[in-house]
Amino acid sequence: MTIRSLLAPLLGLGLLFGSHAAAATQPQAFTATYDVLQGGQPMGVATIRLHAAGDGQWIYSKDVKGTGGLAALLGASVSETSRFRWKGDVPEAISYDYLMQAAVKQKQRHLVVDWANKQVSVDEGKGAQSYPASPGMVERNTLALALGLALRDGKQQIALPVAVRQEVQTQNFKVSGKETVKVPAGSFDAERIDRTDADRGFSAWYAPDRYPLPVKLAQHDGGDLVLELVSYQAE
Repeated sequence: MTIRSLLAPLLGLGLLFGSHAAAATQPQAFTATYDVLQGGQPMGVATIRLHAAGDGQWIYSKDVKGTGGLAALLGASVSETSRFRWKGDVPEAISYDYLMQAAVKQKQRHLVVDWANKQVSVDEGKGAQSYPASPGMVERNTLALALGLALRDGKQQIALPVAVRQEVQTQNFKVSGKETVKVPAGSFDAERIDRTDADRGFSAWYAPDRYPLPVKLAQHDGGDLVLELVSYQAE
């Protein structure tokens, strides 16, 4: 087994979360925590924060600490920080920073959008690559934020431009039904949403009338992780 395969769950955590804003108004700052599970066993804790940064910009951050299994043994952690502005009710990307650290490996990514020239620049430590930006574009850290807002607005099918490593990729999602979900924060009658244009992706369960974040999220690749809401505190 390779180091990469051992660390795949932590590397994959960057695909997961987002937050929410009131329709066409400034969102309320918050802090939320999640348990991170793999195979039903505790693996880590995720802390997610949203706060205003001034000049119409917002910062959305996620910090994941390994607390069990190999993640704890290797001292693994993932830190992500997104800066964005609101375009309607879409968190339009300005910048995104990702850092995964462990005893045996480090991985980073810096993404910045030059909206004046409509260009995205991505650097993973080997030199920057650039490609054209798209209006209303999100990045992987704020993806679930945009999905949560769409569900709040009653949408059942969602297509989003997402800035990935080498291009802006249109990703498609669909509400597949309602399910009762039990997590540490309580029991919820939740809406389930799935990505429909990829064999491997994620499923998320939202209770948009209760919280702006998913109450549960299951990632189907990178280690089959499950994140469950523990607490949510508006600020």
